[in-house]
Amino acid sequence: MLTDLHLRDFVIVEEAHLEIDAGMTALTGETGAGKSIVVDALAMIAGGRASGDVVREGAERAEVAATFAALPAAALAWLEEQSIAHDGEVIARRVVGADGRSRAYLNGQPVPLQSMRQLVDRLIDVHGQQEFQQLVARDAQRSLLDEHAAAGAVAARVAALHAGLREAQRDLEARRAAAANADARRELLRFEIGELRDALAGIADLPALFADRKRIADRGRLAEAARAALALSYDGEDGSANDLVARAQAALRPATAVDPDLHAVARLLDSVAIELREAADTLRRYLEALDVDPARIEEIERRAAALEGLARKHRVRPEELPARAAGLARELDGVESAVTGLAQLEERCALLGTQYRTAAGELSAARRAGATDLATRISALMQSLGMPGGRFEIAVATDPESCAAHGQDVVDFLVAANPGQSARPIAKVASGGELSRIGLAIQVAAAARTRTACLVFDEVDTGVGGATAEIVGRQLRSLALTGQVLCVTHLPQVASQAHAQWRVEKQTNGRTTRARIERLDDAGRVEEIARMLGGVDVSAQARAHAREMLERGAAAANARPAKRSRPAR
Repeated sequence: MLTDLHLRDFVIVEEAHLEIDAGMTALTGETGAGKSIVVDALAMIAGGRASGDVVREGAERAEVAATFAALPAAALAWLEEQSIAHDGEVIARRVVGADGRSRAYLNGQPVPLQSMRQLVDRLIDVHGQQEFQQLVARDAQRSLLDEHAAAGAVAARVAALHAGLREAQRDLEARRAAAANADARRELLRFEIGELRDALAGIADLPALFADRKRIADRGRLAEAARAALALSYDGEDGSANDLVARAQAALRPATAVDPDLHAVARLLDSVAIELREAADTLRRYLEALDVDPARIEEIERRAAALEGLARKHRVRPEELPARAAGLARELDGVESAVTGLAQLEERCALLGTQYRTAAGELSAARRAGATDLATRISALMQSLGMPGGRFEIAVATDPESCAAHGQDVVDFLVAANPGQSARPIAKVASGGELSRIGLAIQVAAAARTRTACLVFDEVDTGVGGATAEIVGRQLRSLALTGQVLCVTHLPQVASQAHAQWRVEKQTNGRTTRARIERLDDAGRVEEIARMLGGVDVSAQARAHAREMLERGAAAANARPAKRSRPAR
């Protein structure tokens, strides 16, 4: 339940602190005083959108903080999942800067706005003036019925099965499309893979093959260069480098006997002679290798040309052909598996379809049972709200051939406002007063089954008055016997039924405007109810009537909810 609400620099509220008890709390005030500011603050705590417009003029930021105690199990479990420390209560705080930037905190810990929304949705439920207008939409009607019928779990299962079925059907369609072209594609892939493998057979090193080809093409020039180098270094008749080194060795040999310092030079010449001999041997072998068999030359040219042709065909470089062959082989495997996996996918689709229809049937049955109960409750509430003979019906039409995430049902809310009238879709009910009362009946019936401990009603009593207004107050008070109700109202008949009352008052000094929110004591409630009854000039008769209404409201309650106990801080 909501125990405290603190506002600072919010709209026209400089600062306000509301301590809220269990039971029914009424928020009243003159028209335009800003009674709905409290509801707007709670909507912001619930994760609603907020802009810099909510910041009081002249302030840097607006701040709203709400304390919730006696948390329901769902909220406690959520806090544990999110690792947010708590002592059985939670403080939800929202700060909005004048620049529109917003920050959210739970027990002092910064959290994403979505996280705050997930938690507060488990703690409060706001019923506003515009909520009934949303109930003309079939999606909203279906959701309300599912909540009343406690069909949330089976509805979630239907949605999950629908998602799985749709995914399996998409896979099956893709496989079938692939299989339709599989034969032609398979043959082409097999041909191309075979062609590549034949061309690459026996070639361990593609770069080496093309290097051999280039060398053979230039072998005349290469042989000429190698022969010249051999003649100059070793085999030349007119004197070679080897001959000159030998003459140098012979000239130096006698001198080494005289001066040992020449031994190092002699060793260097010996080394040069050895390397010249090795170079000559290498050049001779190179010349022998250039003398390639013509058949070998033809084979190398043929294979290189074939590989270049395949590279152009596949739009890759010759050295990338092995990778291309591997990629085509993987594609062929995929084509083969596309055909072989069809049967398994068809079986999966059939199984999911059966499971979906079974779950959708369970959901339809739950909706029909819930529709009967909810329609009976709303019909009774309509009649108590000044619509004798009014009848509410919920039509659940099932199409076994349909397949949607929400099931196979179309839900319609139908209303007969007067005896003898046939029930029509709720959107076609013309009278504004009837619309208000029907909407209130729906909201009260829905709230009676809600899992949320704190229910907020923002002027849902618009369009009713007199004895009907008193009945509205009793209905709201009865809801508060098992939970907590906050009600913004302009009707004294409703406010007099509340266990506690706060007044919102607008104050101005000619330059600035402020809203003041104060809790009323018994005397203050008499004055406020009298004002609501009689206008600006409150008469003694109005005060007497107000006291009578408050006494009657207290006497009508079966029991007064106990004061909330604050957890130790």
